[in-house]
Amino acid sequence: MKVCTDACLFGSLLKTYFNRRGGARVLDIGAGTGLLSLMYAQQNANALIDAVEIDERASKQAKENFEVSPWKERLRIHNCSIQSFIAGNKYDLIVSNPPFFENDLKSADDKRNLALHSSALSLEELAGIASALVDDNGMFAVLLPYHRADAFIENAAAKKFFSQQRVNVKQSVKHNYFRSILFFTKQQFVASADEISIMDGGGQYTKRFADLLKDYYLKL
Repeated sequence: MKVCTDACLFGSLLKTYFNRRGGARVLDIGAGTGLLSLMYAQQNANALIDAVEIDERASKQAKENFEVSPWKERLRIHNCSIQSFIAGNKYDLIVSNPPFFENDLKSADDKRNLALHSSALSLEELAGIASALVDDNGMFAVLLPYHRADAFIENAAAKKFFSQQRVNVKQSVKHNYFRSILFFTKQQFVASADEISIMDGGGQYTKRFADLLKDYYLKL
């Protein structure tokens, strides 16, 4: 499970749309090795974060990553499915970078399939679980392939869970959109739209991307 640039961008945007200075109860669904949890712990010094990861090896790696971080007292890893996770409360912020290739061709590697496919948690089920676990005044943020975003927004709206902001992402200014970062609340708004290109036409990070990631990338 390598650290992906689009996931880093997602993590950096959380503070833009959920800028709560006080304490925040946070749930990371499908935490992998803990990237989003660590990024939000860095952003909010008062956040208490539950990270749920079904894969045992990824969960073990997340635990190791949490323990060597400066925020280990505020990070908890749970090695289970989100369906079996018992939440002690509702959450102010729920984040998820779910499996991408639902119903697409799978590889021969079962562990990779679990990481990259939605057989353990469908996108429809994810929307319902997030809606049930988020506080009435909270927010749910999710990173999806661009071509799945419209259907996810429609499905969430049917559960009275509304898109507040959509950020479409390009690999570079020359490319089409390939990811969408979506922010949902239980209050209905006229959704705003934005776009970010990771690279410029010359193969360098765009200024906006660099500004967002400078607190996390050592090279910026």
